[in-house]
Formats: sequence, structure tokens, C-alpha cells
Amino acid sequence: MSAFGFTLLAQDGAARRGRLATAHGTVETPAFMPVGTAATVKAMTADAVRATGAEMVLGNTYHLMLRPGAERVARLGGLHRFMDWPGPILTDSGGFQVMSLARLRQIDEDGVTFRSHLDGSAHRLTPERSIEIQRLLDADVTMVLDECTPFPATEDQAAASMRLSLRWAERSRAAFADRPGYGLFGIVQGGVHLDLRAESAAALRAIDFHGYAIGGLAVGEGQETMFGVVAATAPLLPVDRPRYLMGVGRPEDLVGAVARGIDMFDCVMPTRSGRTAQAFTRRGTLNVRNARHADDPCPLDADCACPACRGHSRAYLHHLFKAGEMLGPMLLTWHNLHYYQDLMAGLRTAIADGAFAAHAAGLAAAWASGEVDPAEDET
Repeated sequence: MSAFGFTLLAQDGAARRGRLATAHGTVETPAFMPVGTAATVKAMTADAVRATGAEMVLGNTYHLMLRPGAERVARLGGLHRFMDWPGPILTDSGGFQVMSLARLRQIDEDGVTFRSHLDGSAHRLTPERSIEIQRLLDADVTMVLDECTPFPATEDQAAASMRLSLRWAERSRAAFADRPGYGLFGIVQGGVHLDLRAESAAALRAIDFHGYAIGGLAVGEGQETMFGVVAATAPLLPVDRPRYLMGVGRPEDLVGAVARGIDMFDCVMPTRSGRTAQAFTRRGTLNVRNARHADDPCPLDADCACPACRGHSRAYLHHLFKAGEMLGPMLLTWHNLHYYQDLMAGLRTAIADGAFAAHAAGLAAAWASGEVDPAEDET
């Protein structure tokens, strides 16, 4: 089994081209991880996810601890076997879902008590239990348990939350059993306050993690603020460790964050948008429910090789969504994930070639001059 590690292969400005080695294979970076929250990427088979070019997927501690249960997944051979994904898996620690989904949350120094959003049952999640669950799932990358700071928050609130997360990070590191090919990531918090982000990054570096994430963004602060926090935080993280921006985002967010030194991303946007008829293309976004697509024989994106574009017209996709056929969300999800993987592959090539700035400018120009759907009545 290979050692867990990150190799920086090229750099163009702050943009980085790298390779992450894990127990279940390598991941070329910058990388986008499809979100497989409950051991499935919605509307996709595992083979279909692989066909998009994805090398790593994300699972979630909160959802999998509630059902089917981490111990059950372990008895059935671990998450890789359970969901037919032999490649690398990163698991979120559950902190965000406890904040956003769970009921009657009570946070204390030791952890958080909450009731399931599914059936109201009571549960307790501590840093140690989160690490244990992720070990039972056999995640290649485990995330520390952190408190997700709400937005907006005062500086005092953000500071208290960040420092609690640091104490939990220390306990998470102590609970994590080092094994070849497996890594633990710390999470930088601090809201939109750059001094708190610097404090968090310094403390996490001192604890010494296998990789570092920037959390608590894409929660309503706006792109300009998010980019400012990323630009200030990424240089504070070790050059030889992967950098992961959690929960981001739109294609333009990915490009901007790569330009500021980020290596890894996840977001529900391509899959959620696929289920709600929004397609991402090289010329902008469009909603296939809109009336102008009803008679359009063209593919979503003429330069895309996904099954939705290779075999079907916009008119057909429009029909599927209007008729409520499940194939519509399946095809559009496949397209969006394929597009995201093509986008990341293009960024990797541009960085390696020393042409990142020109490539990013070309992407932005195409999006700006493209065919974003106007507001119009659906038929």
C-alpha cells in the first residue's frame, strides 16, 4: 500500500498542478469531487461517475451514521465495496450537516448532541466518534470535526467558534490512527476575519495534518469576499500538502480558487442543478425547461462527449423534464459532472503548460459572451 502524500508537479502563479496519493489510488489535482453524501452520487451509477473522469468522491459522516450506520458499512466491507467505488473517498466529518439539518442541537466543549432530521432519534457526535465513524467507513481522507460558524457572525462569535474547532482538531488528530495511504485534514475556520483565519491556519500547521481545508465559505458572503479569504489563507498553508476548499462551487468559483492556490473541491451544484434542469456548458448556463429549447435539435454543448450531448438534443431533454421522466435528471447530472471534470482537466493542462492566466481568461470570456438563458416562460 502506497504512502499518503501530495506531490506538487507544476505551478503557474499561485495555481498548482499536483498529485495526491492514497490507499485506493491517485488523484490528479486540481480536482473536483462529486458529492456522494449517502454512498451514492444522486442519479448516477458508480460506473457513470467513473466515466465522467472523476477520480475521488465524497461521502458524509452525518448521513451514513444515521443510515445505514457506520458499523454496518464496515461489516459489509467498507464504503468502497458498499458503493462500488474502488477509488479514493473523502468523508466530511458531519459538522456542517449537524448545523444545517439536525434538530435540537446542543453544542458543548465535548461535542454536539442532536436529533436526527429523519426520525427525531437522539445522537451524540464528538471529535473521537467522528474519526471512528470515518475509519469504519474506510475513508482515504478523513476530516476533523469542526463547528461550522454561521454567517453572518460577529468577530467574537467567529473567534469562539474557530477556537472550539481548534480544540476539536487536536482531539481529532489524537484519535486518528496513522496508516499508510490514509490522511487526516484540518479545517481552517474564522469566518470572513483574516486575522482569525491566520490564527487558525498557524495552529493547524502546528498540529501537523496530512492536508488542510478551508471551511466556512460559500455560505452567503459573496464571491469577492470568498476569494479574498482564500487569497489570504492559502499562502499560510504548507506548500507540500493538499489544499481543499469545502463546498465550492460554480465553475467560475473553481477557476478563481485554483488561481489562488486551491487543489481540491466538492459541491452539490452540478448534481443538484442536473436534477432541476440547469446545465453548465462552455458558453454559459441554460435551463432546458425553457420554451426556446422545445424545438432545438442541437446538443447542450457541441464540444461535450457525455451521453446527453452525444446522443440527445435539447428538445429531447426539454421533453423529458416537462414529462417528468427520470431520465432527464440522470442525463443532465451526467452532463454536468462530465463538464466539471473537463473543466478541471483543462485547468491542469493549462497550469502544466504555464498558460493558466490565458486559459482562465478564455473561459471567462466564453461564459460572458455565451447563452445564459434569459428569464422566460416555460412551456
